[in-house]
Amino acid sequence: MAGSLYSGGHRRGGYQPMSEINVTPFVDVMLVLLIVFMVTAPLLTVGVPVDLPKTVAKSIAESEEPLVISVNLEGTIFIQETTVELENLVPRLQAITENKVDTRIYVRGDKGVSYGRVLEVMGNINVAGFTRVALIAELPKGHSRKARESSSKTN
Repeated sequence: MAGSLYSGGHRRGGYQPMSEINVTPFVDVMLVLLIVFMVTAPLLTVGVPVDLPKTVAKSIAESEEPLVISVNLEGTIFIQETTVELENLVPRLQAITENKVDTRIYVRGDKGVSYGRVLEVMGNINVAGFTRVALIAELPKGHSRKARESSSKTN
């Protein structure tokens, strides 16, 4: 027969410490942190507010994280979220990419900024030897991915 710690209402052997850890509060905290990070991570990618032009061009699928250069409405240039002058753009890019000219670079230009300013930025990047430079735009409202794919197949 199995014995019991309690016999007739009297405890034998004194205090027995519990050897099990209650992990439920720990798991609850971890799940809350996971949800917080899942919600905030997409918002941290590029923090420069740019009103992108709309287009129905095919999107590029890329496995590695690209370097994003933004030109806001005032014509200020940003590498990710850091302001940079046009003359310092190429040296900063070379330092960040460690002179890997095959690094994917996305240029985000506000639709209200001068077309020449965006081309000036892209030209400087291209002259530095970076060949994988692409523009970022938004899909117009009412266009879905399927509509974009079907319109690109017919062209």
